[in-house]
Amino acid sequence: MNTAEKRYAALALITIAIWGTTFVSSKVLLAYMTPVQIMLSRYVIAYIALWIFYPKFHKPASLRQEILILGAALCGSTLYFLAENYAVSYTQASNVSLLLAAVPILTSITAHLAGDEKLTRNIVLGFLVAMAGICLVVFNGNFILKLNPLGDLLALGAAFSWVFYTLIIRNIHQEHSYLYMTRKIFFYSILTMLPCIAIDGKLVSFQVLRQPVVYLNLLFLGLIASSLCYVTWYIVVDKLGAVKANNFIYFNPLVTMIASVIVLHEVVTLYSILGAALILLGVYLAQKQSKTADVS
Repeated sequence: MNTAEKRYAALALITIAIWGTTFVSSKVLLAYMTPVQIMLSRYVIAYIALWIFYPKFHKPASLRQEILILGAALCGSTLYFLAENYAVSYTQASNVSLLLAAVPILTSITAHLAGDEKLTRNIVLGFLVAMAGICLVVFNGNFILKLNPLGDLLALGAAFSWVFYTLIIRNIHQEHSYLYMTRKIFFYSILTMLPCIAIDGKLVSFQVLRQPVVYLNLLFLGLIASSLCYVTWYIVVDKLGAVKANNFIYFNPLVTMIASVIVLHEVVTLYSILGAALILLGVYLAQKQSKTADVS
């Protein structure tokens, strides 16, 4: 990596580190709100925040551009979070973690088939090593895998939703600032989430929102994990490409493990330490430039 790529890699790590801790806020909020309420609330907050920082409107460049932005909103917000939340209710959290951790290799395969980026041997080797580490971290010595077709398919659907989101924003013409383009994505995200509220049939009450534990966690999810992190992720994908950017998602289980130790006081085991080492090695291999032929 050159100096510029290292800076964007650091930005990707910071973004993933923040996203890896959002499970704590979401878990707290689930005691007061439904998943749909949490999802819509965080995006409304994110849109307002980005509008304050960039209160300008621009004429749409083309119908194709608007369709791509709508697609990014559907894949990166509505479909992703719906599939992930409902997947956890049908199958084990470990299954969901493992399937979502496959996002980098799914991105590489999809981008390779689309002719955007090459699938190299290092990417495949990095995936195998990182997934071995992720298995150690997720199962933590208790190697029990129970399959649930519906839940596992929903988790796989969430993974593919994120893959398509990353590939779509990579192909959106950068006509305005990252703030404005991300704000447009959030606008369409809110629109596509409204039918979910109708199906959910529940609106969050003011009495719930006024509680500090609720509004503080919502502000974190909306201002930091959404408005800030989606902008930084947009920049990372634009500068590093979809494949290199999504390789950093391998770090998600590792961040979650660290957050669990700090917040939930879970015990670090030998399996966790070995898993963390394999994840780091896997990311290194996946990011390393391959000197051998591409996988055809």
